[in-house]
Amino acid sequence: MTDMSDQTLLEPGADGAKLPVADSPKRPSIGLALGGGVARGWAHIGVVQRLDELGIRPDIVAGTSVGALVGGCWLAGHLPALEEWARSLTKTRMLTYFDVMLGGSGIMGGKRLEKAMRRYLPATDISQLPQKFIAVTCELATGHEIWLTDGDLAEAIQAAYALPGVFPPRAQNGRWLIDGALVNPVPVSACRALGARVVIAVGLHADAFGQGVMQRKKKFDQLTDEGGGLEEAAKGNLTERLMLRRLFHAGQNAPGVGSVMLASFNILMDRVTRARIAGDPPDVLMTPQAGHIPLLDFDRADELIKLGRDAVDQQIRELESALTYLA
Repeated sequence: MTDMSDQTLLEPGADGAKLPVADSPKRPSIGLALGGGVARGWAHIGVVQRLDELGIRPDIVAGTSVGALVGGCWLAGHLPALEEWARSLTKTRMLTYFDVMLGGSGIMGGKRLEKAMRRYLPATDISQLPQKFIAVTCELATGHEIWLTDGDLAEAIQAAYALPGVFPPRAQNGRWLIDGALVNPVPVSACRALGARVVIAVGLHADAFGQGVMQRKKKFDQLTDEGGGLEEAAKGNLTERLMLRRLFHAGQNAPGVGSVMLASFNILMDRVTRARIAGDPPDVLMTPQAGHIPLLDFDRADELIKLGRDAVDQQIRELESALTYLA
């Protein structure tokens, strides 16, 4: 075995080079926990791409919400297609996936988004993935954390990102399932339960109350929209525009219901993430600085993917240390 004391630490940003321990036959089992964060989840694409370049391929991937989407597509070999789709999104194109529902259990029916996912993610059984995969969800009736480790990958992903109020719950095995971010925003515990010796976690809410606070305060003080300009993009569709106005624009001198819902989700994710990480800390925690990006800005994939790559480079030495000394 190579004596690691003679190795030079890999410099951040050194594309194409691998960590000296990445291919070691005695390296520890690695778990990757990809957290929830709505649009900020595009940062996960940059994270897993950079880990691949460093030669770090986890044995276990656990994803919550959008983390399940990126992690599942990565393991299934369809990350390039997901990246291409994410980078192509504009506010106008995003609206083509908004199948607004009235009187349902969510603002959106999710059928258009499901159709797009099926196009980019062919039918795949989780058991056939090259590494262990867990989609973290929550049972609506009991609040129990539910781990999906078999069955159709796309179905599991849709359950994992079924954000209450936005998407309807998904029925699986006699249970109604919703977004797992409500109970386990960064699923370190799932990786450990499946045997990971080293857990690398990616949290998307570390700076949610940093520079983003002033932006939100300004919007709320001015009682303008929190919908990321979606209403303007919908100017050609009267029904969608009226719906977005009802959701995000202020009424009776208070923020719109959509603004309140998103801000509340931001608070919940921040508090639950802090508690879960404190109780079960990962060996390496990566925190893309994406708190300034609104939760619905799916059209900012270029920026978010770069933030994900940067987050990995900032933890190069911690990665090498964990993989070396925890073997």
